[in-house]
This record gives sequence, C-alpha cells and structure tokens, in this order.
Amino acid sequence: MHIQKGFKLRPLGDEFILVGEGLEQINFNKMITMNESAAYLWDKVADGSEFDAQRLANLLTEEYEVSDAQALADAQKTLDTWLNAGIIE
Repeated sequence: MHIQKGFKLRPLGDEFILVGEGLEQINFNKMITMNESAAYLWDKVADGSEFDAQRLANLLTEEYEVSDAQALADAQKTLDTWLNAGIIE
C-alpha cells in the first residue's frame, strides 16, 4: 500500500488533521483526524514508499514501548481506518 498524493498532515491542538491540497481530495462531510502515533506513522510513510501492517508495527515498536502483538493490532486498525477513508491505496 501507499499514501495517495495530495494530502498534507497539519497539527491541530493535541491531534492532527489531514487536508487535501487539491479540490478532488476535499470531502467536507468527513474530517480525517489522527492522534500522535497515527500521525507519526503517516509521516514515516508519506514519502510514497510501500508499506503494510507489519512495517507500521515495526515503526511503532521502534518509537513507543509497546509489545509486538499490540503494535501489529494497532497498525492493522490504523490501516483499516486509512483504507476506509480512501487516503491510501
């Protein structure tokens, strides 16, 4: 998988929001927010490189004190959220 082009992550208080830089990405019916760890993952894969749940889990265990199993579960949940939002392909 990889991130679709045209999205920019912006801080907003204690969270982050994802905004479309082109009109085709903008959907005013849904705002995409991310917590710190999801924003960290987004930042790490925003270069267009390929990733999967295992790569995201590895990034989580490198940055946070979390078990491999919990990191993989969190990574899969994040991927599912991003897929449902249509921001990765």
